Amino acid sequence: MYIPRLISNQLVRKLKEDRRVIILYGARQVGKSTLVQHILPQLSYRTLSVDAQERKYLDVLSSTDVDKIKSLVSGYDLVVIDEAQQIPNIGINLKLIHDHIPQIKVLVTGSSSFDLSNKISEPLTGRYWSYVLYPISIAEIAHLKNNFALNQQLENRLIFGSYPEIFNIQSYSDRKEYLNKLCSSYLFKDILQIAHIKNSNKLNDLLKLLAFQVGQEVSLSELGIRLNMSKDTISHYIDLLEKTFVVFRVRGLSRNLRKEVYKMNKIYFYDLGIRNSIIDTIKPLNERNDVGQLWENFMMIERLKQNAYSQHNFSSYFWRLHTGAEIDYIEEAAGIMHGYEFKWNTKKSKCPKSWSAAYPGSTYEVINQENYLSFVGVS
Repeated sequence: MYIPRLISNQLVRKLKEDRRVIILYGARQVGKSTLVQHILPQLSYRTLSVDAQERKYLDVLSSTDVDKIKSLVSGYDLVVIDEAQQIPNIGINLKLIHDHIPQIKVLVTGSSSFDLSNKISEPLTGRYWSYVLYPISIAEIAHLKNNFALNQQLENRLIFGSYPEIFNIQSYSDRKEYLNKLCSSYLFKDILQIAHIKNSNKLNDLLKLLAFQVGQEVSLSELGIRLNMSKDTISHYIDLLEKTFVVFRVRGLSRNLRKEVYKMNKIYFYDLGIRNSIIDTIKPLNERNDVGQLWENFMMIERLKQNAYSQHNFSSYFWRLHTGAEIDYIEEAAGIMHGYEFKWNTKKSKCPKSWSAAYPGSTYEVINQENYLSFVGVS
């Protein structure tokens, strides 16, 4: 089953109207290649599809030789390069295509923004658009199912996550096996290669600690002590995990009050199936004690997807005072602070007086099972 992706129309429009290079980032197995194959028929371009790991392409696209590159792409309108971070000098070569072969459009994909971005950001300055493809969003599923069906599948999303392949697997045991293989075979491949990490145990241990601390402020020093690693190494590993689309950070808001917590971040997972697999807890919700954490992480990532695909550029934070008052999620838009508290079961929650006092004119809303669909872009 193919689920239409919200970013499709943006990519098609850019490829039709603009000749800048298109960079499509996203984790392994998130559906980048499948998305590209579904948008190509809408373009009617003569297309060369390149697997960056094939030697015949690798030699040419890393050569920095314009004549060699022309010999490869001659006769095509569009060149698609999959997993472009595998190609040495890819940024320089993409610049050569853009500057010297203006009739060719280029779309490249990459599973590591750390590796690929480092290679292209300087050579391609002003010459590219970049996008991120996330695991399937609720708003994307809504194109195929009504709100009743979305609610019926909610528990599956909290347990098994939203990688495209998970929607094609029916049995509980097969879903669990898929997630375990995804983690072991694909997810960390780029991280281990990029960082030249020989012993993956430390990385796995770090991920487990982060998985258990979803929704809590994370102390790098404390993590370092528990893992017998330096604070700087912990920070470096988290940066790699973020740039390979495993986790993302949200920082604390601090504007008006000295007692606001802001020096530590909260860390969430891009996909809950991955998070649950890492801690080996693929269990029904009625057998779990972390449903509140799952709900908070789910709302955070679904809102992130919705904002990214809708091109809404909000500043995002959490808010907490040392006295204990807190709000799970803050968006700042047009100078107004919008606070959201995520509650799985509780329908009501009072807005902290200290929040209203510190930020007059701010808003506050509880997001629960009854109203979450509008929060994540489903009408």
